[in-house]
Amino acid sequence: MQAGDLFDWPESMPFADFFSTTARPWEWLEQIALALAAFDFAATSLPQFPAGVEVCGPVYIDPSVRLPAYCTLHGPAWIGSGVQIRPGAFIRGNVIVGARSVLGNACEYKNCLLLEGVETPHYNYVGDSVLGNKAHLGAGAICANLRLDRRPVTVRTGNGDYPTGLRKVGAFIGDGAEAACNTVLQPGTILGRGSAVMATAFGGHLPAGKMAVAKTAVRVLDRP
Repeated sequence: MQAGDLFDWPESMPFADFFSTTARPWEWLEQIALALAAFDFAATSLPQFPAGVEVCGPVYIDPSVRLPAYCTLHGPAWIGSGVQIRPGAFIRGNVIVGARSVLGNACEYKNCLLLEGVETPHYNYVGDSVLGNKAHLGAGAICANLRLDRRPVTVRTGNGDYPTGLRKVGAFIGDGAEAACNTVLQPGTILGRGSAVMATAFGGHLPAGKMAVAKTAVRVLDRP
């Protein structure tokens, strides 16, 4: 599986040289810090922050970004045009956010890449994850990034299992894919383009255009 199977890189975002679409999706995680280290934060100016907004470390925020009365922004971080940052959002560093995305109320972000139009509006955790264009997390949906036994994460795909060698790996949510309210995506989960999870917990690989539904057990169906 290649990153290009899940994501189209937006023309409006820099850093394309760091995120090859022929790489494995999980290989993008270690590129986030490298991409931000190469960005010239000193050449950018910051907007006026409300008194309740805490900013530390190198941060780029497009002037069009909507800021709340309070939130916490720890760099390095790059936040593109038209992004909404809602009250209580916590950015913990190594975060890249594409245009018109939503960083929601009481949500936490760490070592993650959000492409354009990503919606994470309420009580989400996004750690060590990549969310594709117009991906959506329902309220309370979580990208779990650490196994209970704290061993390195193995990613399951339709073409076999791949050891990542990484202890912290979250989810890879393809363009247009969604996870319903209160869903927990297990470490290393892959959601194909346009897929949807309607389950309390889901792990492994959900192919493009499919929907995972849980009643007494998870079933994989064609998405309407």
